[in-house]
Amino acid sequence: MTHGNAGDAPAAARPAGVIVTDPPRAGAEHADALGAYGVATVHEAMGRTGCLGPGLRPVQQDVRIAGTAVTALCRPGDNLMIHAAIEQCAEGDILVVTTTSPSTDGMFGELFATALHHRGVRGLVIDAGVRDTAELRAMGFPVWSAAVCAQGTVKATAGSVNVPVVVGGQCIRPGDVILADDDGVMCVPRESAATAVEAAKARTAKEEATRAAFAEGQLGLDRYGLRETLDRLGVRYQPYAEHAAHARGGAVS
Repeated sequence: MTHGNAGDAPAAARPAGVIVTDPPRAGAEHADALGAYGVATVHEAMGRTGCLGPGLRPVQQDVRIAGTAVTALCRPGDNLMIHAAIEQCAEGDILVVTTTSPSTDGMFGELFATALHHRGVRGLVIDAGVRDTAELRAMGFPVWSAAVCAQGTVKATAGSVNVPVVVGGQCIRPGDVILADDDGVMCVPRESAATAVEAAKARTAKEEATRAAFAEGQLGLDRYGLRETLDRLGVRYQPYAEHAAHARGGAVS
């Protein structure tokens, strides 16, 4: 027996899901430009924002992609809406999939990747499971997932495509820029894509200058003015013998 409020609409009147077509996308030139920078660099450049956390790991190595998001919201163990999302994907997109509650089932594999590759999709980010990982690597289709699992799925339950989704605490909207590499995945809001490019460019120049200084022997303590920070926090230098004596509760002999 099901329960609900007296004022609940009949099941037939409640929308089961929606497929949004032609959402706004960040400019392809901005997504491509961000692809020249790593996730860590852009994340830092944008004020340490946008990171989708440590739960998404690549099934391949030494690959970096950037593109615009097409989102799919699925039920656990059901990949029906991935089929629907593929129709909405275009060249330069990255498919982003999540589920309405946690799932590790293998919702995506080599056949899906073949269809997406044909449409010029640059990769997949999925907060669930994938399978056929050897085949995905062999065909060069990049994937970041929360799990790898052979468990199959059904195609039976409605969901939505191109609606805002939450992955790793970050809201991802269709058309936002997704950047992914060996360090993980991040999202740049589509309105901020141009700003992110300039910020990443400035961050990279700063890192190059710091790299050169470190190569010549400069310490981060001096370059970043951290000696003053240590002093302000009460951190002091102490010779080993004095420290050991204090630890024993005695005096230095």
